[in-house]
Amino acid sequence: MGRAGRAVLVAWLVTAAYYFYQYFLRSAPAVMIPQLASGFGIGAGAVASMVGLFYYGYSPFSLVAGLAMDRLGPRLTVPVGAALVGAGALLFASGNAPLASAGRFLQGAGGVFALVGAAYIATTNFPPSRAATLIGATQMFGMAGGSAGQFAVGPLISRGMPWATLWVGLGVAGLVIGVLLFVLIPGREPRAQSPDWAREALSGLGLVFRNPQSILCGVISGLMFIPTTIFGMVWGVRFLQEAHGVDYADAVMRSASVPFGWIIGCPLLGYVSDRIGRRKPVIIGSCAALLACLAWILYGQPGVVPPYVSGLVTGLASGAAMIPYTVIKEANPANVSGTSTGVVNFINFTFSAVLGPVFAGALLKAAEGAEAPGLVHYQSAFGPMLIGVVLAIVLAFALKETGSAAAKPVAVAVPAER
Repeated sequence: MGRAGRAVLVAWLVTAAYYFYQYFLRSAPAVMIPQLASGFGIGAGAVASMVGLFYYGYSPFSLVAGLAMDRLGPRLTVPVGAALVGAGALLFASGNAPLASAGRFLQGAGGVFALVGAAYIATTNFPPSRAATLIGATQMFGMAGGSAGQFAVGPLISRGMPWATLWVGLGVAGLVIGVLLFVLIPGREPRAQSPDWAREALSGLGLVFRNPQSILCGVISGLMFIPTTIFGMVWGVRFLQEAHGVDYADAVMRSASVPFGWIIGCPLLGYVSDRIGRRKPVIIGSCAALLACLAWILYGQPGVVPPYVSGLVTGLASGAAMIPYTVIKEANPANVSGTSTGVVNFINFTFSAVLGPVFAGALLKAAEGAEAPGLVHYQSAFGPMLIGVVLAIVLAFALKETGSAAAKPVAVAVPAER
């Protein structure tokens, strides 16, 4: 590997490490909802809504990040995103609900530059035959952060560490990461700026959005993502405590097994997809496994399956939600690579932004009058997620196969002359 190749590899690694940090912040509130409710003087449902503001920043700024990546490159955009995340964490630590809400929005708006940047670096500098593997590896870093945001933060909070102190430290870390990213990500060759650059950028955005395959990729990914982003990372700990009587420390560790499954599933399923040269079979098979695991978690008999297996396999199967990120790039022109990632991310996390409060409201309504939500209330509120996964399977059949094997001509046997 030459000097340029090493520079690109370092750029991808440091951006992926930033994605780890961003996901750490995204998942950490799940293990401190009671502390946050007390600190802000609001109910658990209001805390869940505040935490969900992350996706209201993450979703629309996916489009901004994608356009900026194609136009300016990662060095001029990714460090700014990290600085925004750090500033948002500091606002969240203020203890003031309106400022914290604004801070959570900023965490999402800046955090999206991590995934879009890492995916852009990987897919524009490495061979297409490694695309799904590298995007899966990028998400592996993110879900490692998501897992750490629960199993590392949970014990700190349970031992009495003030939640605000933790967020101040995370905010400072974000600002430092921004500086490191600017130093370590190499610049790219300057490009001539067209006077009509805004029109060209919007034209590229329209090109991606008008492609039906782009919409399918975003919807499929979003439907596969919801069981982890909403159920696992926001309500997972409380579900285990309130529905099954699991103690806090064990609930944190069991909930963290879901993102840990992503750590395995994202690169593994991406590698399998690249290896067989097919995208659709991996997506459909993973959706079927996700459906079975989610149904068992909500309706299965406790104690039959070992505690960590269900969460681990759920995370592993839902790791295939990153394969549509590869498909959308293969289904659109190379010059809108960053925009394509932004579009699939926008559609994906619009689901989380819109449906997060819906599921929270459904749980509160189901448990109305009860001292605390029970198993039947969680089943009523989150059971519809099963329908979403079934819909993802149906839509995956309509997806055009873009893997390398689909482009290869089929060999036809010619009878030998006699």
